[in-house]
Amino acid sequence: MALRNIRYQGDDVLNKVCREVKENSKKLQQLIDDMFDTMYEANGVGLAAPQVGILKRLVVIDTDDNPIVLINPEILETSGSQTGNEGCLSVPGKVGVVTRPNYVKVKALDRDFNEVEIEGTELLARAICHECDHLDGHLFVEKAEGRLMSEEEAYGEEGN
Repeated sequence: MALRNIRYQGDDVLNKVCREVKENSKKLQQLIDDMFDTMYEANGVGLAAPQVGILKRLVVIDTDDNPIVLINPEILETSGSQTGNEGCLSVPGKVGVVTRPNYVKVKALDRDFNEVEIEGTELLARAICHECDHLDGHLFVEKAEGRLMSEEEAYGEEGN
């Protein structure tokens, strides 16, 4: 298990557009494993490569014990909307109200470099959109409606 350092809001790497991943390699596979380990250790549901300082178009997501790897993701379709609390491992302790599509279809390469299309609704749709925003140098705080809240304000003392 190798944990990577999560970059926080204010770090310039989080505002840069990521480069396409051109080839599969042992180094890429190690990065994917490290990203999952880092995400799980931080109790997240998604993590994008720039959040660990790597400017590659790579995200990992796990909203329901079904780990997803998206290499060079491209959102093909969205519909509906959902408005709710959203946080980010790069903005620890803060939550904002964000409106996202309720449905998303994304095309990407999986960890074996096979082309896949994944459809998601609700939390998975939110996570896909949130992580893809990171690849273009955007944080959820740019989309937050109103002020950011502490996790306690957003979820109460008990948490989520």
